[in-house]
Amino acid sequence: MNLPGENLIGIYSANEYLTRTNLMKGYLFPKYDTPIAKGKNVVVLGAGNVAMDSARTAMRLGADSVKVVYRRSREEMPAREEELHHAQQEQIEFVLLTNPTQFFGDENGRLTGMECLKMELGEPDASGRRRPVPIEGSEFRIDCDLVVVSVGSNANPLLTNATPDMALNRWGNIVADPVTGKTTKKGVWAGGDIVTGAATVILAMGAGRAAANSMHDYLTIGW
Repeated sequence: MNLPGENLIGIYSANEYLTRTNLMKGYLFPKYDTPIAKGKNVVVLGAGNVAMDSARTAMRLGADSVKVVYRRSREEMPAREEELHHAQQEQIEFVLLTNPTQFFGDENGRLTGMECLKMELGEPDASGRRRPVPIEGSEFRIDCDLVVVSVGSNANPLLTNATPDMALNRWGNIVADPVTGKTTKKGVWAGGDIVTGAATVILAMGAGRAAANSMHDYLTIGW
């Protein structure tokens, strides 16, 4: 997020937090050798499905309080309605129309809190949602010892930078045929989030099946 203090100990990306906890069995530490910080006062930044997963995971790991901080209102939260409902059932607190501005830490580099700014909704932006506008002088502090950042992700440029002859769109995602998965580079297919942007596992699986069928045709018929 390019905010002061975002490299303090106790700040995770949602991907790392959920991967360590679930896939790498961090919830069973020390039986499994995957340590995971179990904060008491946890803040999750963002309001999508992954943010709700992170918030509910933090609560189940033993947090005393979990806050979801989001810069728009309840109506603009992108998570599925059932995800929001279940999060509230589990006593997750929604701190809305609020945006972080910086993080604070102690002398050992560990997170102790974050400064936030209150927002109000202005005119719709390019996505059609009303644009959050900062309220001058509305800064306040939230004490926390763990923050999970779940504000969306971009395409990893490692592969695409190494393949300059493959077309990308303006977000850095690979341009691919929506039916076959063919890219602009002969013999190369792509699917999933690197094509569509962040979406579901089911869509990625479907893209893989479609690409596999297209690969079969390529090997038997040609490009």
